[in-house]
Amino acid sequence: MTQTQALDIMKTGANIFLTGEPGSGKTHIINKYVSYLRSCGIEPAITASTGIAATHIGGLTIHSWSGIGIKTELSKHEVDKIVANKIYGKRIAATKVLIIDEISMLPPESLNLVDMVCRRAKKNPEPFGGIQVIFVGDFFQLPPVSKSQTNGAQQQNMFHHVSARFAYGSEAWQAAAPMVCYLSEQFRQDDKVYLNLLSAIRSNSFNDDHACRLEKRRINYSQAPNSLPKLYTHNIDVDRVNNEMLAKLSGKAKSYEMTGYGIKHLLETLKRGCLSPEFLELKVGASVMFTKNSPKGLFVNGTLGTVERFDPANNYPVIVTKAGRRLTVEPTDWVLEEDGEDVARITQFPLRLAWAITVHKSQGMSLDGAVMDLSSVFEYGQGYVALSRVRRLSGLHLLGWNNRAFEVHPEIVAKDTDFKLASQEGLTFLTQMPPSNLQEMHDNFVNVCQGRKGLMKEKEAKDFFPIKKAKKKTKGDTVEETYTLWREGKSVAEIAMLRELKDNTILSHLEKLVEQSKIKSEELEKLISDELVKALPEIYQAFKQLETNKLTEVYAHLHGKYSYEDLRLAKLVMDK
Repeated sequence: MTQTQALDIMKTGANIFLTGEPGSGKTHIINKYVSYLRSCGIEPAITASTGIAATHIGGLTIHSWSGIGIKTELSKHEVDKIVANKIYGKRIAATKVLIIDEISMLPPESLNLVDMVCRRAKKNPEPFGGIQVIFVGDFFQLPPVSKSQTNGAQQQNMFHHVSARFAYGSEAWQAAAPMVCYLSEQFRQDDKVYLNLLSAIRSNSFNDDHACRLEKRRINYSQAPNSLPKLYTHNIDVDRVNNEMLAKLSGKAKSYEMTGYGIKHLLETLKRGCLSPEFLELKVGASVMFTKNSPKGLFVNGTLGTVERFDPANNYPVIVTKAGRRLTVEPTDWVLEEDGEDVARITQFPLRLAWAITVHKSQGMSLDGAVMDLSSVFEYGQGYVALSRVRRLSGLHLLGWNNRAFEVHPEIVAKDTDFKLASQEGLTFLTQMPPSNLQEMHDNFVNVCQGRKGLMKEKEAKDFFPIKKAKKKTKGDTVEETYTLWREGKSVAEIAMLRELKDNTILSHLEKLVEQSKIKSEELEKLISDELVKALPEIYQAFKQLETNKLTEVYAHLHGKYSYEDLRLAKLVMDK
């Protein structure tokens, strides 16, 4: 299912489980849905199962939003007390749409409690009190911590009742009966060989051939590139590496302390979820990682760089990114809002030392490269999460691994098949529906939510949502935007997703940039898959035989055997 199709289904008001492989754009499509809802005058509740995930999407943890806290059981009296609380009762009663990100890490008993509180607060016996719920996540990724898990050794035990451990096994999930939207596109990895390897792990079909490919990426610690982050499964290793590397640098360290204000428990939640540390210590030469997306698109969560110097005017760190961009980094805010007002806010530089991070904190990141030690993996899916952070096999450097590193739980594999079948049924439902009927469902849901879309004339809508008329961009402008993102190390798929354009359009921009000598054609060789390399002689012969540079003629001559994207790439490297 494409992102557009998933968005169309969400707009109907149905309960949804949005899933897909890492890099399929789940967060992107949720952001699109949130923007759509807000344009209709509907404010969704944006939550996540963990503090880290909540900071990524700018929301609260589901525990904090619902008032259930860390409890896994609530008496009728305790539920009534939550509902009677002005903050929780009013918040839930006003909610029309509830988004829960990283659903794989939410225990089923917690989801049941959220359902119970919502029904009581809304005074509605329907699942979640009639609120549209959007579950977002991938059950192949990190699972919730079991009550019986208190140390790494215990976590190595097999789990005999896995369905009772995951949210999809809860009564609340079954009652909500979410439609499944399984995203099929891939925007992180553009290396087909690596995608095949990750898919093998996901289907529990990892074999000796895959192991041989990874064996070629094995290195000794002394060979590890200092410019790349190291991923470990335990905090103790991360802290050790970062402290050792910082201590080796000469020069005076600069320290930056996080500041904040707001409701105490929400402030603490915000601090725990923030990837930037409460006390950030930097030196010239320090390897750093950005911990938040730049509103201006200058960097994203996961962008790597090095501290070049400190601005003498304000002591702000000046970072040179791996793509060569020089940025003076300013403090930024992480905010929790309630009814449009700040209830907690922290301020810190969006940076952390990046010689090492935990696999847990890497979830949601996209990395050009990383050094990984998977020899102490203790949980199903942990190795898969780490490996799927990296865009290409060439960016992967492995210090070691154990048998658990390439395993996912067999029950999740079977359940994933069910999810895919359910998604196909949802897609059939969508494609068979006349566009007018679909639009009517969209409008009806907005009306049910007391939104404004479809209820106002154009002039009234402009009063509510004033929009400045955008200056029409020239073709040169749009090519330059692609050039900027390419220089930041973004893949073709990522640029296409960020710019909401087709991959082939981005490739045409790269073609122009090669013609302008801004990009060397050699840079594009990394986009050529092994399959395309084998096909190059045949494609070259077609261009030569037809004496043309037109893709359409070659495409027709080869009877559509190769896509326009492949033909364009072949032409680019052929012309070098």
